[in-house]
Amino acid sequence: MNRLYILYFILIMFLSCSNASDTVVEHIYAKAAAIKEPASVSKEQKIMASKLEDLFTGFHKSGMFNGSILVAKAGRIIFQKSLGIANKNTKEPLTDSSMYQLASVSKVITATAVMLLHEREMIDINKNVQAYFPDFPYQGVTVKQLLCHRSGLPNYLYFLNHEIYLPNYQMSNEDMYKFLVSKNPKKYSKPNYRFNYSNTNYALLALLVEKISGKSFQDFVRDELFKPLGMKHTCTIRDIDLNNPLCTKPYDNRWRPVSFDASDYVLGDKSIYSTPYDLFLFSEALYQNKIISKATQDLAYSPYSKEIKAANYGFGWRMKNFNDPIKKEVYHNGWWHGYRSSFHRRLSDTLTVIILSNQLNQAAYHTHKVYEIIDSTTGTETEDGEE
Repeated sequence: MNRLYILYFILIMFLSCSNASDTVVEHIYAKAAAIKEPASVSKEQKIMASKLEDLFTGFHKSGMFNGSILVAKAGRIIFQKSLGIANKNTKEPLTDSSMYQLASVSKVITATAVMLLHEREMIDINKNVQAYFPDFPYQGVTVKQLLCHRSGLPNYLYFLNHEIYLPNYQMSNEDMYKFLVSKNPKKYSKPNYRFNYSNTNYALLALLVEKISGKSFQDFVRDELFKPLGMKHTCTIRDIDLNNPLCTKPYDNRWRPVSFDASDYVLGDKSIYSTPYDLFLFSEALYQNKIISKATQDLAYSPYSKEIKAANYGFGWRMKNFNDPIKKEVYHNGWWHGYRSSFHRRLSDTLTVIILSNQLNQAAYHTHKVYEIIDSTTGTETEDGEE
């Protein structure tokens, strides 16, 4: 009798699990596909995780860090942690599902969207911007120069200072473009003269994605990137409920809330919200050539400003050690309205380091300390790989 009861109970539990929503099942599957079973974690990885735990716990206790971290290598998450609060008023703690404004890390996603359309032969990055926007007021600027910040265009955040601070105004990319055309502010330099980082470049690229795809930018990145890759906690500011408990609130280094302005609603250069885990999925999809081909990625990871010797910029990616195939690192950092973000990838060993923070603190950019731990710990296993 007891045996029949146990079998009946197991059957009921199985049927209940089978009726779970597709969303939940897909989410569990997505995580299972990316994260290895704990039993398979090596001694080397345990040592790495312990050192990373000590590092970021120490940062948090000393008031240097409030945020989430994920470190992965060869498709395996080595360390994942959230420390601190998402909302000062409610004391809501940060979790692995807490969403942060990525700030300029959003440029990585924008560049990938452009290169996806380039790979489909829908955008020619060597064409002038005027080929796509005939009333564009600057001669000789190419899509490629927008991607690598060599357009010489002025930064809209500076020449639209008055408009940005109008009350209750949510500036669109179309608005930004109309202001650019009507005001026709002076260029910083002639096209392709030198590297000059400008948010205008990536706001224009988002507008180009919209024109060529026939979709809004937020719909395009959702349909072509976020949904196919299982990035369930990633969207633009135009699709997120800012009062959702999962949406972190931004603070300065004294824990004062940071207000938004009209420019927060311009997309392409910033204003994508995400989590470390979702960015890990994005990074792994790039490593596995699931989004764009290796050849297209090689274009994105190439240096285009030869006058810069120590570091350089590709298409949406900064880079260090760009002439060293072993040490080469592609990355982007972000800093916007209380948010700091770091998204770093070392191509040779498929290392991914993601640090997101909703407070202007020091440790969000300390990725070099993570690299030191990874590299100093590598090789601590026995020759046969056993613990």
